[in-house]
Amino acid sequence: MENVDPVVKEYAQAAKDYDEKWAFYVEATTRETLKRLQVPSAGQVLDAGCGTGELLSRIAGQYPQAHLSGIDPVPEMLAVARNKLPGGVELRVGYANALPWPDESFDVVVSCNMFNYITHPVPAIREMTRVLRRAGKLVVTDWCDDYLACRICNIYLRLTNRAYYKTYRQHECLALLAEAGHPDVQIERCKINWLWGLMTAVVVKS
Repeated sequence: MENVDPVVKEYAQAAKDYDEKWAFYVEATTRETLKRLQVPSAGQVLDAGCGTGELLSRIAGQYPQAHLSGIDPVPEMLAVARNKLPGGVELRVGYANALPWPDESFDVVVSCNMFNYITHPVPAIREMTRVLRRAGKLVVTDWCDDYLACRICNIYLRLTNRAYYKTYRQHECLALLAEAGHPDVQIERCKINWLWGLMTAVVVKS
């Protein structure tokens, strides 16, 4: 029997109803990411782990001159994205640790709620950095394990969900980025409600 990636299997089944089922979660995470995202005029932007394309859709609305690309390992999620995004957005099937673009292709690389599924985060960060231009920005938003609900979910999902890997505390995120060659990182935590919160890390490629 073919060995199917658990992430692909889970999200292929979830794709059709994902936006509706997780509307609060999608709204909160995309909103907080956009607050910390600046795109230059006519800039090239890559969303690594773009899923159903909700973040790309909102970037397109806020930065209509930007040139947008997205990559995700789940074709069914990308099919949903294609139905909501402008025709000029480039969408590819693939993984963050093997991006099919040349060096220095993008002004901004963004990742929103994807890192808790990556089993080898440092190579993925290095790969996303590779496709960034000089002075380009890497913007990573994910759950923050400094918040109680995130810690509980982290433990539960690691025990019950083969697709899930782990979430990180702020100091762990900083350590991963430093190991990947980014010692100078701006990182900000954001509480969504009384239990649950996110963090966004912003790196400028030197």
